[in-house]
Amino acid sequence: MRELGISDLMFRAFVECIVLVGIHAYLGLHVIRRKVIFVDLALAQVAALGTTVGFLFGMAPSSTAALLFSMLFTFAAAALFALTRTRSERVPHEAIIGVVYAVSAAVIILVVDRAPHGAEHIKEVMTGSILWVTWEEIGLAAAVYSLVGLFHYVFRRPIVAISRDPQAARDAGIRLWAWDFWFYLTFGVVIAISVKTAGVLLVFVFLVVPAIVATLITDRLMIQLLIGWGMGLLVTVTGLGISYFADMPAGPSVVAFYGVVLGLAAVLIYLLRSSSLARALRRAGAGLLVGGALVALIWLAGWALARSPLARSDHETEHAHQHEAAGQPEAGEGPAEIAGKLADCKLGRLEDARGAPADHAKELAGLEKALAQAGDDDRRLSYAVQIACRDPLRGARHLVELLKGSKIPFVRAETLNAIHELAGRRFEYDPEKGVEANAAALKEIEDWLKEATAPGR
Repeated sequence: MRELGISDLMFRAFVECIVLVGIHAYLGLHVIRRKVIFVDLALAQVAALGTTVGFLFGMAPSSTAALLFSMLFTFAAAALFALTRTRSERVPHEAIIGVVYAVSAAVIILVVDRAPHGAEHIKEVMTGSILWVTWEEIGLAAAVYSLVGLFHYVFRRPIVAISRDPQAARDAGIRLWAWDFWFYLTFGVVIAISVKTAGVLLVFVFLVVPAIVATLITDRLMIQLLIGWGMGLLVTVTGLGISYFADMPAGPSVVAFYGVVLGLAAVLIYLLRSSSLARALRRAGAGLLVGGALVALIWLAGWALARSPLARSDHETEHAHQHEAAGQPEAGEGPAEIAGKLADCKLGRLEDARGAPADHAKELAGLEKALAQAGDDDRRLSYAVQIACRDPLRGARHLVELLKGSKIPFVRAETLNAIHELAGRRFEYDPEKGVEANAAALKEIEDWLKEATAPGR
């Protein structure tokens, strides 16, 4: 990845995260005060549902049409949330929000079951593709978020009043359902744009975690906002740095680091506010020991159960020997397990390594069968690289086909890296663009493959 201008990719992701933190830290404070913690998840899921339905109609998930379509869904959800908030609230508002979230998630699964590359789409909706955000998308987000921020500033009095005390706001003559609608409407616009690049999970932590920490520290809105912005900036930069140096997905890395920071911040605030620091330290130490013991117990249980006969169903046990005899990876076995079983290798130049040794014949047959049956491009890439390790010629063909067929920029980038290693040269291919935009580069890659594999070479 670093060979493909990773510093530029990370910089764009960093700028996008700054833009996201700016608006989400503010909206998150309203979410916490209104006690509708899952409204962001629900709206994010509804926005993702709109994108998914648009995908079924033929709209590319990254297109403007898909964005506008997802906004229609969030507008409908905003109206629903505003109209279902009643004075008595015999049914908690959070329950309605939870139902909307669950139904939206279920419908997404039903819809993508009918769509090509459904598994890849669900993964992108949940984790986003923030590394591949463009400057145009960042500019659009900054402009829209600025307008939303301006709206909230101009009408801050009724919006803040409802968030602080809805009953007092109602007594003061503020029409709750009308201002709730405008709040959720602007909230939905922000969520629809955010989910497009950041995904559902990252949007949730951007909204909730800084707001939780800020609320634990102070009750003053402006100081809460400053704390949320500062924490969001620091955690985001660190999380992106961890994802870069550890070679992990950017979005999930930031989400996981937010969880770690929230836990540490809660412990620190507890220690600082305790009337007896010694007693607080003892309790924190006891909690740490119990937590460590639980982690160790879970790890040991997983290790033991995974090696016991209980780990396999009767059907898997019956067919395990058939898979081994055929040289095919067992059902449910992922790229990591396969890579662990097969000998490690480094891809060399195709011209310097020809043909497959006889002792790899069964492995190659099994890998090619597994590649043909793989349900997503990540697994196909892992199988294709393993094939190239054993037979560079066959592997190169599979990699070129994957490069032409994958709709995931990250997979195309990693596939291109493997092709560069096999070719011993670089091709002017842009992983962020599709087949048509890379037609000349693909022709050059195919010509190289034909030349390198021609008889007599």
